[in-house]
Amino acid sequence: MEDKKRIDGRTIASLILMLLIDPVILYVFKMQGNRHYLPFSIGILLLSLIPFMMIFKKRRPQAKEFIALLVMSAIAVAARAAFIMVDQFKPMGAIIMITAVSFGPEAGFLCGGISVIASNLIFGNGPWTPWQIFAYGVGGYLIGFIFRKKRPGKLMLSVAIAIVVFAVVGFILDTCAVFTMSNMIDASKIWPVYKAGIPVNLTMAAACFIASFFLADPILDRLERMKNKYGMFEDEV
Repeated sequence: MEDKKRIDGRTIASLILMLLIDPVILYVFKMQGNRHYLPFSIGILLLSLIPFMMIFKKRRPQAKEFIALLVMSAIAVAARAAFIMVDQFKPMGAIIMITAVSFGPEAGFLCGGISVIASNLIFGNGPWTPWQIFAYGVGGYLIGFIFRKKRPGKLMLSVAIAIVVFAVVGFILDTCAVFTMSNMIDASKIWPVYKAGIPVNLTMAAACFIASFFLADPILDRLERMKNKYGMFEDEV
């Protein structure tokens, strides 16, 4: 019962972060003219540490846990950079969400934020950065939460990742375009923005489906062996 309460506490903290605090931060970011995007980006990233650190309520975190998370973020960055010449074909989301399946939803949110910040050193930061951190963080959290109790087969996982990338990550990024393309939001231009985003989101979803279908099992096998060997990302020791 105590363990269930602890998990519920993390879930509540994550929901408050995703449904209340982060949207407020993004609204304030819009109201001040979409300027100072790096402080806002770092703020969202640091806030994601709160539910993540709740994993370690009864023990100290291990350095190898942070290293493993950073390594997976680096792989996600590489997955995005590898297709730099192919417009919108970015399988970064697949690596983030595979990480979430193994390490948990809170780690998935944090991995998404770290991957965005790091990869934008290559692709460029801007007013879109806070939204990208939020989008990939939420996507990672959702997949990690859905499959937190049982590892899915690669087809089921690949389909779920593609759906989340298209319907959640893509929607949030399209909303970013609505909020950042001008100082005033024109209601008549909202639907065309979302409509124009459909093929872009489908391309991202296809990239993540392909990547997860071929990479999910080998990556998850190695992550699970590492977790079992070192007792990583467990609630109790």
